[in-house]
Amino acid sequence: MFISPWMIGFLVFAAGPVLASLALSFCKWDILTPVQFVGAKNYAKMINDPLVRKSLTNTLYYAAFAIPLGMIGALSTALLLNQKLRAMRLFRTLFYVPSVTAGVATFLLWSWIFNPEIGLLNRALRHEVPWMEFAHGFALKHIPFIAHPPGWLADPAWAMPALIIMSLWGVGGGMLIYLAGLQGIPEELYEAALLDGAGATQKFRFVTIPMLSPTIFFNLITGIIGAFHIFTSAYVATGSDGGPMYASYFYVLHLFLNAFRYWKTGYAAALAWLLFLFVLVLTLIQFRFSKRWVYYESAAMAES
Repeated sequence: MFISPWMIGFLVFAAGPVLASLALSFCKWDILTPVQFVGAKNYAKMINDPLVRKSLTNTLYYAAFAIPLGMIGALSTALLLNQKLRAMRLFRTLFYVPSVTAGVATFLLWSWIFNPEIGLLNRALRHEVPWMEFAHGFALKHIPFIAHPPGWLADPAWAMPALIIMSLWGVGGGMLIYLAGLQGIPEELYEAALLDGAGATQKFRFVTIPMLSPTIFFNLITGIIGAFHIFTSAYVATGSDGGPMYASYFYVLHLFLNAFRYWKTGYAAALAWLLFLFVLVLTLIQFRFSKRWVYYESAAMAES
């Protein structure tokens, strides 16, 4: 009786829509007309859809760089904020707050920073620095640091690197998880390593990383899921067309446009299930290989 409100909510708002989308992926429906069963045509259509291949390529490109950079940035920040210094709680809060800031507001801010003409970043890159010239005698001149900085979100070659840089703004969430993992490592292990003559590098490699491996694995899985669901930054910063020459046209953006612009609801449902299967396979692969590098202290104690 007490769990029934949650069960009803789960069935109506979670399990029900999931099953409905699976059934809808085998149908043709534009919301205005009756549902028409078409079998596997939606899935066959994806094979010949060039935008599916383009969006998947862009998403893989983004994930290949955003995930490792985000994990390294979050871990590095957590290591810095794990020191016993004054006002450390304030610094932890400052580094965490950007990760909970509203996404649209954040990406609008970054759109202004990456503006090729009046953006803060390119204005800083164009800032003049002193330069000594010896061609016709000694002369001290002031020249721009970079005379022609990148076009960033307006340039097909730089749109994706700009979005990857934007993703690092939210490392505070992963940092907080790493910080909890670091504080859960017993101090006795570091003391024992110190008695054995281990330096800072050896303690990090043989104590911190193994004890932190479950946390690293958790952030890796959530990072993969988050990277393949990238949508808001591209939609806000580069527009619904995926930026210049589809440079930032991600898979979820393609799914969204088919569902809510072209009203191809059945095709969009099929795209969603393909994404689900793709992420599921990647996650299962990670779980398979995790047995080789993830160390669980409780499992080791049980074996002993």
